Amino acid sequence: MDSVLLISMPYMERRAYVTCAKQWSEVSVVCASAPRTYREHVATVGDERLVIDDLVGDLQRIIEYPALGYAIPQEIPPAVMAAYERLVGAGFTSRLIGNVTS
Repeated sequence: MDSVLLISMPYMERRAYVTCAKQWSEVSVVCASAPRTYREHVATVGDERLVIDDLVGDLQRIIEYPALGYAIPQEIPPAVMAAYERLVGAGFTSRLIGNVTS
């Protein structure tokens, strides 16, 4: 196998990529998702708080999983890290590791 195509939710593309790149380092990884705006995604889920919780949880996994051996490390831009910390501080924590409620 030379390459793999990963299809995911738009906000999960990066985590899918870093996980696959770690597990199958010998293949070229291509990620794809349906082109959708944030508002369109919220409309399909029906719960904006859940969408933000999902985004926060996904970023936490991108940050934490390399140390656990699940993914390759990624540089997190300072503005993204600051937004993540503000959202966690504002209570968007239901999808954090160890705190998943559904």
